[in-house]
Amino acid sequence: MVDPRGLRFTAAVSTVVLATVLVTGSGWLLLGQTIVFGVAAVAGIRYAPYGLVFRSLIRPRLGPPARMEDAVPPRFAQLVGLLFGVVGVAGYLSGAWVLGCVAAAFALAAALLNAAFELCLGCQLYLFFRSITVKGVRP
Repeated sequence: MVDPRGLRFTAAVSTVVLATVLVTGSGWLLLGQTIVFGVAAVAGIRYAPYGLVFRSLIRPRLGPPARMEDAVPPRFAQLVGLLFGVVGVAGYLSGAWVLGCVAAAFALAAALLNAAFELCLGCQLYLFFRSITVKGVRP
């Protein structure tokens, strides 16, 4: 279970990083963000660098969360971010600038929706896949 405020914080930081990637065209900065996505997808949301910052510096100053969320859908969302990041890094670093830009823009759009509106596209995608693969589960 994870604190949804931490998920929004992580999305906000990712939004700033991805917007910077698009402004600067830095494949190396996108590589750093992709590593962050990878850590969250593989090790779990609790161990992601931005999550550690939230847990150690921000959450102690807040009251307890009103609710907790299952960590599986956001972890899947980080996997989706990882995939877009890998495509974007490959594009930027191979000279296919448009590919890198488009992949980074998709990741930015998803992060911004999560940060601003608490709409996690990767989580929704996870629930959709669960609904078509597991009998009796609905999104």
